[in-house]
Amino acid sequence: MNIKDCMNTKVCFCTPSTKISDVAKLMKDNHIGCVPVCNDSKEIVGLVTDRDIILRSVACDKDAKTTPISDIMTCDVCCCDCNKDVSDATQLMADWQVRRIPVVENNKIVGILTLGDITNDETINNKQVEQTMGCICECGCDAKNAE
Repeated sequence: MNIKDCMNTKVCFCTPSTKISDVAKLMKDNHIGCVPVCNDSKEIVGLVTDRDIILRSVACDKDAKTTPISDIMTCDVCCCDCNKDVSDATQLMADWQVRRIPVVENNKIVGILTLGDITNDETINNKQVEQTMGCICECGCDAKNAE
């Protein structure tokens, strides 16, 4: 199954200049914990999670109303192509130890794939999901060699 068949296409994203407080409100209003950061061409330049806001903003006494999200976002973002197989995405999730992956087509954001999207899909192998979840939760897991 292709990633585009089970990804969420209603992805919320922001720009690097968006203020931290506005991203937090975006998360609250949309019940999400992760927001891709995109440039004007919708190319992903970063990613911010609710945990990033707590650890890199609140805990560091940054002013959320004036600080741009670019100050706290993760720049090295794992993305997957919408035309790849879901097994490729689960491998990336395991390798990068992430629960959410922005989905791109021609380097532009078109969706987001979460571990929840994968576990809710009945066509996906349960063993593969279990292995992916185990590697995400376990530091140092080598998903490529896990059996």
